[in-house]
Amino acid sequence: MAHRSFPDPIEAPGDAIADGVAAARRLAGPVGPPWRQRAAVLLAVAVVALVGWWLLRPAPPPVEAVIPVEGSAPITSTAGSGSGSAGPASDATSEAPGTSEVEELVVQVAGAVARPGVYRLVDGDRVDDLVRAAGGFSADADRARLNLAAPLGDGERVWVPARGETEVPEVVDPVGGSDGGGGSPGTPSAEEPVDLNVADAAELEALPGIGPATSAAIIAHRDEHGPFGAVDELLDVRGIGEAKLEQLRPLVTV
Repeated sequence: MAHRSFPDPIEAPGDAIADGVAAARRLAGPVGPPWRQRAAVLLAVAVVALVGWWLLRPAPPPVEAVIPVEGSAPITSTAGSGSGSAGPASDATSEAPGTSEVEELVVQVAGAVARPGVYRLVDGDRVDDLVRAAGGFSADADRARLNLAAPLGDGERVWVPARGETEVPEVVDPVGGSDGGGGSPGTPSAEEPVDLNVADAAELEALPGIGPATSAAIIAHRDEHGPFGAVDELLDVRGIGEAKLEQLRPLVTV
């Protein structure tokens, strides 16, 4: 039977201490002065103590290596930084195009409406908008005689006829006073109608319901299309509807 060898068992710390003491005694020997024996013993004890401390000391905790990650610097917010990022937004707001001013129209509505009077509308409004602002038609209004889609002009007076009404009431200019002169100076009379083909802006604006915007539209139409051939052609002018045409018919000519 073959002989098997086994590794030597690991000595415990206590065995190492005992072996150290025995070695110290052998070094001292029976021969020599006492101080040498004491020195050898102290040396052996010191060696044993150092070895014992090394074997019995607690294992240090594992050291974790901290590897810096590239690009892991703290991220700072760019809002409000000195780069001026907030500037373009405010500049864009300040440079935003403003809304153009809308021309205001002052128009009057009379006749068969709930609340006759003077109303402030905006350029582009129609007769229908004026009637709605006045509370709508009254019960006796002859709606079929009114062009609700006609555009309004500044200073215009719209008469809403009642059923059975054939004539538009005469417009009295309050500037004329109570002397019975029939209106202010420059207001055309029935005997002297205004010629649409030669009248200037002042003469046109003296007509009832004709303001600066409508007079300018009449002159522009005349310059673009030539002289008016009939009074009814006023319907082609922006701001003049059938009601205003009937109001102007006895006061103008061509």
